[in-house]
Amino acid sequence: MEKYVINGGKRLNGEVSIGGAKNAAVAIIPAVILADSPCRIENVPDISDVALIANILQGLGATIKNINKSSLYIDPTTIFTHIANYEQVKGMRASYYLLGALLGKYGKAEVAMPGGCNFGVRPVDLHIKAFEALGATHTLKNGVIKIKADKLVGGKIYLDVVSVGATMNAMLAAVKAEGYTEIENAAKEPHIVDLANFLNSMGANIKGAGTDTIKIRGVRSLKGTTYSIIPDQIEAGTYMVAAAATGGNVVVNNVIPRHLEVITAKLQEMGVSVEEYDEAVRVISDGKLKKCTIKTMPHPGFPTDMQPQFAAMLTIANGISVIHENVWENRFQYVSELARLGAKISVEGKVAFIEGVDHLEAAPVKATDLRAGAAMLIAGLCAKGTTEIENIGYVERGYENIVEKLRGLGADITKKRTMTTTQVVIA
Repeated sequence: MEKYVINGGKRLNGEVSIGGAKNAAVAIIPAVILADSPCRIENVPDISDVALIANILQGLGATIKNINKSSLYIDPTTIFTHIANYEQVKGMRASYYLLGALLGKYGKAEVAMPGGCNFGVRPVDLHIKAFEALGATHTLKNGVIKIKADKLVGGKIYLDVVSVGATMNAMLAAVKAEGYTEIENAAKEPHIVDLANFLNSMGANIKGAGTDTIKIRGVRSLKGTTYSIIPDQIEAGTYMVAAAATGGNVVVNNVIPRHLEVITAKLQEMGVSVEEYDEAVRVISDGKLKKCTIKTMPHPGFPTDMQPQFAAMLTIANGISVIHENVWENRFQYVSELARLGAKISVEGKVAFIEGVDHLEAAPVKATDLRAGAAMLIAGLCAKGTTEIENIGYVERGYENIVEKLRGLGADITKKRTMTTTQVVIA
């Protein structure tokens, strides 16, 4: 096991470059299954979730090679099975994209129920509803979803709740379905647009991605392509918040500023200066932060994946801030960890009240999920003393080279191996 060790109290200064979007990559890589020839995927983030989904594809028979640190060559023509490895699949949420891709290509799929961060149930009923609208049937037994269709035929898909995963899975299944498909009440996130653009570059006919109605005209085949994944807005937002919380001055490079508008607006509301450039933003903070109210919502609202990071920053803001979590029911699991650092937070249902304190004091904490882990990092950077963070595997699911990037900004952070009880030697 490993942990992060942070000596806090240092302002972040300098420049940091953002990698490819995790939430786009974990859908685009399975989408390669639909192609009839190899693809080259560029700006791939160097994170454990990408390594896992690539390993799952290799288990299906795909040929995958690392062209360089951020580019993958994927040949789906060597795939020999529609059954995903149970042990690999159960460890990540985005494994459900294999359902849409395998169904769209082979008319059948067997995939275990998704795992990943444990901050809310992950029902796949909307995914199944979308597949059934295209003519598929399914069974669920022993935690494995089996889905098949003699022929996929386009149809009307209405999502009762805005769902990123269901929207993407519906797109994957529909691109080769016979006829016309319309997805209503679709999610609008940037990574949905990115998936649509990737599929279109292979020859799909998708229109309306980024709006609440996506229209798909099925095609007979999809060809290989070369495609570059968009920058990760959540990774960018995390460094923006870390700069603001530490009273720093940081340029965040390789971003799409319009994807960060809601984060930028909230930081400015808190008294932080944010300058926008063509492919970068600069965050300048004096460390004197104002309180604010946050309500998480589907895109273009405030992203739930940035909520814990803002909570960490708000623990040292002036006044009482309020966070309304409207997406996940258990996303405040990290609150008890921030309290160990001296934060004053109370939770009532889906609402958290945060009373800013003068400073945080270092303490041992743990990551309870991916973004909560990022929140612990931000809190540790601000705290007085040495903070140790465990369960860092969550963090490395979605942040590439985070220790090196933070050190490049002046943070005093290291990654160390923890000693288990069986390793303790008594003299």
